[in-house]
Amino acid sequence: MTSTAVPATVLVDGGYELAEGGRWVDGRYVYVDILSGRLFELRDSTGSARLAGLDVPLGAVAPVADRPGTWIAAAGTGIALLSADGTPDWLDRPEDRTPLPSRMNDGVADPAGRFWAGSMAYDGTRGAGSLYRTDPDGTVVRVLDGLTIANGPAFTADGTAMYLADTAVGTILRCRVDPVSGDLIGGPETFARLREDEGSPDGMTVDEEGCLWVAVWGAGAVRRYHPDGRLLHTLTVPAPHPTSVCLHPDDNRLLVTTARYGVKNPTAASGAVLGVPVPARGVAACPWRGRP
Repeated sequence: MTSTAVPATVLVDGGYELAEGGRWVDGRYVYVDILSGRLFELRDSTGSARLAGLDVPLGAVAPVADRPGTWIAAAGTGIALLSADGTPDWLDRPEDRTPLPSRMNDGVADPAGRFWAGSMAYDGTRGAGSLYRTDPDGTVVRVLDGLTIANGPAFTADGTAMYLADTAVGTILRCRVDPVSGDLIGGPETFARLREDEGSPDGMTVDEEGCLWVAVWGAGAVRRYHPDGRLLHTLTVPAPHPTSVCLHPDDNRLLVTTARYGVKNPTAASGAVLGVPVPARGVAACPWRGRP
């Protein structure tokens, strides 16, 4: 395993409280500021622009197939479709039915067109979070429970394996997935476990070689793992709380969101979007292939 401090460029000095959910969609980078409920895009030619704003926290979005400008979102206490003007059409709000005040967190669509998103209790109660799957017919299914802060769902290219971070307990899980039904095959296995002094796994993505990239909250680092679980490389970034990672599909660049939340002496890189040169590429975000 190697460790490198890399030159990072501040692409957006937004001062975001909790930027997250970075994805490459239709030739642009999209991301959210969770607590303020805002969705942004970043284009190389025009810079950052706001796409939508909700009156509830916005954990992550995925594009909706064949509906330009429409998103499926993990927001508030459930899953909603966002129209081009940001108006939510709620599919379900399962966290309204939980005993503790909770919200949705990170989410992503898989190669088969289903949307997966995690949840967490506002007070971080251990075991109060869940993982949900939204099928193409709009049905929202609880897939796993007993999680604490469900984060960073990331899929292999064939959709047969999903990585899921439980940030609060320092664990990255790997689940086998039936790509036809979306059902989990067997129980989750522990792919990697971080010690408390190593930080906490947050947003994740899989590169073209099948390796897993992980933002490590509290450590100012991004880790790259081989599919067999070996830690291949650690990058140091100039912000203590990186929250999500996205690999540009063309120019060997890692895009990293960060947070100001919990930072005593924030700098320009805290709550920013960073660009880091890396010898790897990613793929564009998969769309949710749901109802018209």
